[in-house]
Amino acid sequence: MKARLLALLLLLGLPVLAQAQTPVVLPMRARAEVIDRWLEARLETVVPALMRREGVAMWIVTAREYNEDPVIKTMLPATWMAARRRTMFVFFDRGPEVGVERLSVARYDLGDLFESAWEPETQPDQWQRLAEIVAERDPASIALNFSSTFALADGITHAEYEALAAALPPRYRDRLVSGERLAIGWLETRIPEEMQVYPQIVRLAHDIIAEGFSEAAIQPGATTTDDVEWWYRQRVRDLNLMTWFHPSVSVQRAEAAEGSFLSNFSKRPRENLILPGDLLHVDFGITYLRLNTDTQQHAYVLRPGEKDAPAGLKKALQIGNRLQDILTGQFAAGRSGNAILKAALAQAQSESIEATIYTHPIGFHGHGAGPTIGLWDQQGGVPGPGDYPLYPHTAYSIELNAAVPVPEWQDKKIRIMLEEDAYFDGETVWYIDGRQESLLLIPRGR
Repeated sequence: MKARLLALLLLLGLPVLAQAQTPVVLPMRARAEVIDRWLEARLETVVPALMRREGVAMWIVTAREYNEDPVIKTMLPATWMAARRRTMFVFFDRGPEVGVERLSVARYDLGDLFESAWEPETQPDQWQRLAEIVAERDPASIALNFSSTFALADGITHAEYEALAAALPPRYRDRLVSGERLAIGWLETRIPEEMQVYPQIVRLAHDIIAEGFSEAAIQPGATTTDDVEWWYRQRVRDLNLMTWFHPSVSVQRAEAAEGSFLSNFSKRPRENLILPGDLLHVDFGITYLRLNTDTQQHAYVLRPGEKDAPAGLKKALQIGNRLQDILTGQFAAGRSGNAILKAALAQAQSESIEATIYTHPIGFHGHGAGPTIGLWDQQGGVPGPGDYPLYPHTAYSIELNAAVPVPEWQDKKIRIMLEEDAYFDGETVWYIDGRQESLLLIPRGR
């Protein structure tokens, strides 16, 4: 089995050598094998490290079918589309020498990932069986997924919490603690096996963006931004992939009045006919092998006789790249998202860059678990999520924009809105599949 999975991963990586070929998209059965292989590795390594880092003896994750805790959805085998009835996972740290015990209190078997710990014929009450497991192990602390700060760590419902607390003997109710940092740590941590493949996932997204911002999808004077958005949706489905949000395509042009970039977030503009001389922007993401991408790039539609974009637009993109460097240069393990934001904005201001930064973690979720580094409407910091520290082995969508005047457009300000996925190894930040450093041109090769 391991040899077969290795072959599949090597197959997924073959296009790295070819460079000209879009990475292969695995068939569903092969995807399931990869997902389960990664899940086993994560359960063996990530969970014990987190429980010991946070000093937690027992971690209980419970959810009912179709109202899943965000964490439990990432712990289910690939063939499980949802929890079944009520699914409970119990992690108990027996110490470094013995390891973390993984139990399932569920009506259906989960295979080798969790040891089944409930026989309904012997103990019909699922909650009572959970209470017996707790009493048998007598943990000093019991973490549950509740949090007032992070939605992704607030997965236990009110009814589930009440039922669990009622089932436990009184002495254990005082040992219930928030599993916020366990939940966020589990979701945000990327393992080496995932990072071997993540570059090809991001390259898939990059290749789709480039194809959509080309003659394959755009005929200037006839194609609208709405047409291109739906082209992206269809292309993703044709590749047997999924997108986690509807793509957006917008236009900036010399002849139009300056608009607020905030409308891209709070109220997107209506479809716009794409014309020669337009600066196009796309926001696009895919989901594959349970990992997400989130990318924003720009293209320029050549006017008749033009062979390249105006120098002012190319310079603006360089300033956007410089802002990316300023931000990632502030990344340091243990530093909070708010501290990174403040330092990056100060440095940008010192370099006369009109900057807005709104970077977020990415991984199992598009807007993932971990420190928030600004929001588009909160440039002074984000209390709570922004106070969370940066940990090694985590991934981020480096999302920001720079407002730059363009001489060829009568010094009209445009927004270079960039977003590229990057990985922080604890020391340095590197882009998972590079970043945009030159404008895409429509048409190509004039």
